[in-house]
Amino acid sequence: MPDQSLPQARRQGSAVPEPEPAADGGRGLSRRALLGTAGATGLVLGAAGGAVGYAAAPAQATPLTSVGSNRAMFHGKHQPGITEGLQARGHLVAFDLVAGAGRRQAVALLRRWSATAERLMAGEPAPHGDTAVARDAGPSSLTVTFGFGHSFFGRTGLEKQRPGALDPLPDFSSDHLDKARSDGDLWVQIGADDALVAFHALRAIQKDAAGAARVRWQMNGFNRSPGATAHPMTARNLMGQIDGTRNPKPADADFDRRIFVPGSGEPAWMANGSYAVVRRIRMLLDDWEKLSLAAQEAVIGRRKSDGAPLSGGDETTPMDLEKADAKGAYVVPVNAHARITRPDRNGGAAMLRRPFSYHDGIDADGTPDAGLLFVCWQADPLRGFVPVQRKLDRGDALSAYIRHEASGLFAVPGGAAAGEYVGQRLLEG
Repeated sequence: MPDQSLPQARRQGSAVPEPEPAADGGRGLSRRALLGTAGATGLVLGAAGGAVGYAAAPAQATPLTSVGSNRAMFHGKHQPGITEGLQARGHLVAFDLVAGAGRRQAVALLRRWSATAERLMAGEPAPHGDTAVARDAGPSSLTVTFGFGHSFFGRTGLEKQRPGALDPLPDFSSDHLDKARSDGDLWVQIGADDALVAFHALRAIQKDAAGAARVRWQMNGFNRSPGATAHPMTARNLMGQIDGTRNPKPADADFDRRIFVPGSGEPAWMANGSYAVVRRIRMLLDDWEKLSLAAQEAVIGRRKSDGAPLSGGDETTPMDLEKADAKGAYVVPVNAHARITRPDRNGGAAMLRRPFSYHDGIDADGTPDAGLLFVCWQADPLRGFVPVQRKLDRGDALSAYIRHEASGLFAVPGGAAAGEYVGQRLLEG
């Protein structure tokens, strides 16, 4: 995001000489200066919609709103984009290394990507060739996250460093996978609370890859914008259901154990990293919306209005799986999605879900191509995603209304320390 140039004010009815070039080469106030400005603007518009300014002094920048000024940090124990809240806009992109590219090209690419991500997340322009798409915005909670697919290790001669947890996922009966939109050597997750900020990052990452990697697939998603509700609340998906009630929380005593590879884990380069399962799950919305409200709630096991379990209480009330109605039937049906996915029904399996909704238009038959870009994080997918998905395969009521159309599994190393790039311990270890 290049520096913003602020126009000089003009007096009504008189010409004003063109301003002298600014000390920074004519760009005016820098983005960093804008982010730190606390004063109100000095540029005043004329009455009755007039577009003529009356301030004699150069204008000060209006402070960014809280949405624009929110900033995630690039450097840290873990990569960004895992524990932060849901963002309003997201892009998921997989890349394959080009023919002839290997470890040396991968090192250079991850160096470029890390430098670009660090600058963009700070609200600064890309290191080179910035497009100015997001020049008026702040960081807007931008996060950029990098991961490695199973095939990356063979392409770079690092097969001995490939984690066992990265073995291909098993086949599931609900899968209708498009191989062209699955897997990949490298994976990038981009999220932000402003669509232009997210797109700006996407273009910068794609341009950085030129000559080293090509896009294999790209998926674009969204969530509710911050501040759109009266108070913070669990997100809704495109079925209208509150989705994510039982998500693990960083405050949980066992959160790190479930979500992140321990510092002493194997392989060593994955210390403090995590594994991301990415699934494009199409929702058969026309079929879903034909169901009555009661039928929809029975499929999920929770009330649509507030996410409370059908056994009673509010959204956070523990679900009573033994509660029965007057006829002796379970209030929460045996095949309800919320019942089947409970960790205590899956050997304690847990994962941090951090999805985006998507809508990619209307098919020729008039059905919407819409659903969920499912992204879940865990210390080991064989103990997180796989056992839960196998259980769902055996009788989840929701399966009749969704279709898994693409899939990927990626090793996401821990965060880069200052002066490092993401994946350095793998590529240079």
